[in-house]
Amino acid sequence: MGSAIVNACLNKGWQVHGTMRDYTDPEKVPYLQALPGAGEQLQLFEAEMTDEGSFDEATFGVDCVFIACLIPTYFGTTGKPAREMDDDQGYAEIIMPTVNGCLNILRSANRNGVKTVGICSSTSSTNPVPCPPIKNEVDHWSDEAEQCRAKKYTSATKTVMEKTAFKFAGENHMRMFVFLPTMMVGPVAMPQHVHGGLQKLVRGEMWQEQIPNNSVSMIDLRDLAAMFIAAVENSEACGRFFGVYDSWHWADIYDALKEILPDMKMPPPHEGERVPATGFDHTRKKQLGVPLRDIPTILSEAVEWIKTDPFGSLHD
Repeated sequence: MGSAIVNACLNKGWQVHGTMRDYTDPEKVPYLQALPGAGEQLQLFEAEMTDEGSFDEATFGVDCVFIACLIPTYFGTTGKPAREMDDDQGYAEIIMPTVNGCLNILRSANRNGVKTVGICSSTSSTNPVPCPPIKNEVDHWSDEAEQCRAKKYTSATKTVMEKTAFKFAGENHMRMFVFLPTMMVGPVAMPQHVHGGLQKLVRGEMWQEQIPNNSVSMIDLRDLAAMFIAAVENSEACGRFFGVYDSWHWADIYDALKEILPDMKMPPPHEGERVPATGFDHTRKKQLGVPLRDIPTILSEAVEWIKTDPFGSLHD
């Protein structure tokens, strides 16, 4: 998502500061530098979210900070899976590194007087138990204690991080907006970000061993980046916004993919009575005025883009 936002900002003609753990990384930097406008508009900085003050230089003199790659962590420092941890270890090794990393970036931004911040989080923070038929971003929060009891420490990370970030923003008079996506699909800037499941289908391989009996929400990366831009430009935009077009049952997703790729390998159907797709209240995101691709268009454009083999990786 970070590189998609960078690309959208460059297309607006904005000057962009980008941060990387290693800003000489040969597997990433050349692709960022190849983005249209990057030569004149993009400056890369080295920063690490665990190092206090590491983002001070990058956030100096900017109008808005985007926090887009607080990557989900599924294993602890010794490789122990999150689902096997107790709460103390889950908090220490899964939840708090991301929360503290987010706060580190926010503190740098605050020291430099930045008053607008956008964060890419996840719909995993919007799953109360029981989950209502239609979710909205204002009233519906996951219970982090319930997520921990279910050993979903990675999901709890997003919930705790958002609550902590909003508290910091309120105390420091920052305007903060948070987008909540699930599956993000579309053309990407770097080969390692190509959607692996769709790439398998284009290669003639099977994506999943069986069609899951659940649903997934989806958005095109370019549309989500456009929503971030719209939120920056709208001084009234703050709080949480669903970063999804809609949610479909996996059976419907596979039916749409079969229309796009008639010869694709279709996994066997799911077992049991079909569960309903997640329901979303789309009111807040529509207020941003960004037109979104529907799911068949998202999938077809992504597949056609992968077929062009943009990075020469289809047959690796």
